[in-house]
Amino acid sequence: MSLHDIAARALHVLDPEDAHRFTIRALAAGLGPHGGADDPILATTVAGLALPNCVGLAPGFDKNAEVFGPMLRAGFGFVECGTVTPLPQAGNPRPRLFRLPEDRAVINRMGFNNEGLEAFAARLARRGPGVVGANIGANKDAEDRIADYVTGLKRLWGLASYFTVNISSPNTPGLRALQTKAALEELLGRVAEARDALPREGLVPIFLKVAPDLEDGEVEAIVETVVGAGLSGIIVSNTTVSREGLASANASETGGLSGPPLMALSTRMLAAFAQAAAGRVALLGAGGIASGADAYAKIRAGAEAVQLYSAMVYEGPGVVTRVKRDLAARLRADGFASVAQAVGAR
Repeated sequence: MSLHDIAARALHVLDPEDAHRFTIRALAAGLGPHGGADDPILATTVAGLALPNCVGLAPGFDKNAEVFGPMLRAGFGFVECGTVTPLPQAGNPRPRLFRLPEDRAVINRMGFNNEGLEAFAARLARRGPGVVGANIGANKDAEDRIADYVTGLKRLWGLASYFTVNISSPNTPGLRALQTKAALEELLGRVAEARDALPREGLVPIFLKVAPDLEDGEVEAIVETVVGAGLSGIIVSNTTVSREGLASANASETGGLSGPPLMALSTRMLAAFAQAAAGRVALLGAGGIASGADAYAKIRAGAEAVQLYSAMVYEGPGVVTRVKRDLAARLRADGFASVAQAVGAR
């Protein structure tokens, strides 16, 4: 265990949100780990994005695009910043972030707290090499939430490697209603129209991020809408509102649940999307990844790359190196020469 991992665990004496803010400041000051060279077997290309490895950092950790450089150096193959909204907003009242140590899980009801597009864009404009995505959302009090997504896309165009349209957070009232067929068609239609009017210098993928708590028939409808709008892919999934099987005292807190209890649900949902998509769009797997075995399960369920975040709360930033090492070993043990060969291999 590295000193960085020990420090991460020591931060558990602090309130979770205070610990997170301390971590961001330490990383910005240059105190983060260095992951070293990547195993070539983990390199892959997703929706035209060349990734040095397939393990990315999920949004929520670097909400304001402050530490994407340190996280790339820590060993992530790509970093997704956000969620960012056009205007700054404080989010929901504290406390709004809760550890569930017995379940190795986290519940949050942050409410898209962030510094807004201008601060976010100014930091992205200074980024160096590496794949950095922007997760865009809508302000809670926006009269036209779809317009907020279009605003985010336009303002960050040319600054981000890719975009994620986040309609799946359970912490903004009514947001998940955008996953219904008619609303999603309007949203993605307007996003696609804005994209097509922007200058194109190479491919800039746009992904849709979905919830794991979907009803029968919604998966197929979402896939067809994404394909019809010409988006590049789908990220499966965001946090869940389910509380099944939890043991921790904080299990009754409202908000989105992440961590190992989400793994099985999100992976089943990923497999359903893989079957419906049939290779027409790229899929990224998120939700519950804490080991190489978890990442491998997502890949074999249909994910071309994966994202993690909550595992760092309990394992520290060194978890990405351990996940990658174990994943590479599993790929080789099963005779695969690359991540791409293992995608969807059931």
